[in-house]
Amino acid sequence: MTRQQMRFTFLNVGHFTDHLFMLIFAKAAFSAGLAFGLAKDGAYAEMIPYGIPSLILFGAGAPLAAWIADKWNRNAMMTVFFVGIGLSAITTSFATSPLQIACGLAAIGLFASIYHPVGIAMVVQGGGKVGWRVGVNGVWGNMGVAAAPLITGFILASYNWQLAFILPGIGAILFGIGYAIFVKRTGAKAPEAPAGEKEIVGFMPGWKRALVAIALVTSAGGFVFGTMTFIIPRMFEVSLPDITHDVATTGILAAVVYAAAAFAQLVVGRMIDKYRVKPVLFSIALAQPLLIGAMALQSNYALFFTTLLAMAFVFGQIPITDTVISRYVPDAWRTKVMAGKLMLNLVIGALSLMAARFILEHGAGFSGVITVVALVAALIALAALVLPGRVRREIANPAEAGISPAE
Repeated sequence: MTRQQMRFTFLNVGHFTDHLFMLIFAKAAFSAGLAFGLAKDGAYAEMIPYGIPSLILFGAGAPLAAWIADKWNRNAMMTVFFVGIGLSAITTSFATSPLQIACGLAAIGLFASIYHPVGIAMVVQGGGKVGWRVGVNGVWGNMGVAAAPLITGFILASYNWQLAFILPGIGAILFGIGYAIFVKRTGAKAPEAPAGEKEIVGFMPGWKRALVAIALVTSAGGFVFGTMTFIIPRMFEVSLPDITHDVATTGILAAVVYAAAAFAQLVVGRMIDKYRVKPVLFSIALAQPLLIGAMALQSNYALFFTTLLAMAFVFGQIPITDTVISRYVPDAWRTKVMAGKLMLNLVIGALSLMAARFILEHGAGFSGVITVVALVAALIALAALVLPGRVRREIANPAEAGISPAE
């Protein structure tokens, strides 16, 4: 394995780790609530708010992480990410009340906020087939989403919720140590752009319109992604009565949905390297509300397969925004733009959990939550219409287009 392949592998493992840790609580919330003495009927809904600070910091901490990485060192920040999130998870396992677990989760969210503005900015460095690299990296991230209910479900079935935080925490710390050693030995430098392709040094024409479109996709997509990935494990426990009630088995089914749907990112990544981004995004945007809305009408096997198809379109959208950023925004500004995107995405995602709790507490059930998510997903089509029709990658310097970097 070459130095660049090893670097890319560590970045991919980082994305896996990031999403794994952010969704451990989604599966463990019910068990933790029972351990804290909450009533079985309301334990899940009552525990949801304690995960909100983690999601807020996951987004709100991103600008700080980007600023430190630009002033200090991106590789060093990745080491801090691995070790910090691991230690935070282990600390969370010692919580003896919902408030204490909220503090531990908040620390996890803060360290998790490092990855997207720093790690993905490193992934898109070097030009070339950015869409494909972002797609591969996205699959790793969503494998973390898939692994969270799977690993947590098996640990809960045999042990307790505390161990669901401890074991991944140890693994993250070991990866952090491994990455630090790799950087010390190799330098972990970014790849160079392919021959004949220049790295852009200023904002490309149409960048303002592109960032508006990204903001719209991020807002609606954050609500959809945040709600869907959090509620599906518990929704399967409640809505698959003819299949199973076992916590480990429903964890497996949720993991299968996330893992299989994640590969849609490879297809979309390849498509946006070959074709215009706008029609690809618009097609994905039209399918999401239809498929998500259909979930509200299903149960058992029909719900499982409809969820799988819907999540394929939700996950397939992910590589698009980061690829657009890489084509319009120079490397010097990418961590900042990606930090802003993540902050918006996760703050909206955190608010989506509050909306989900409100809907569940007022008796609308998971079908009510899914209906609202479908309506929000329809807004992504509007973002696709705002996106510039063609990304002009051939302009490597803004001076060639007669614009200034600040324009």
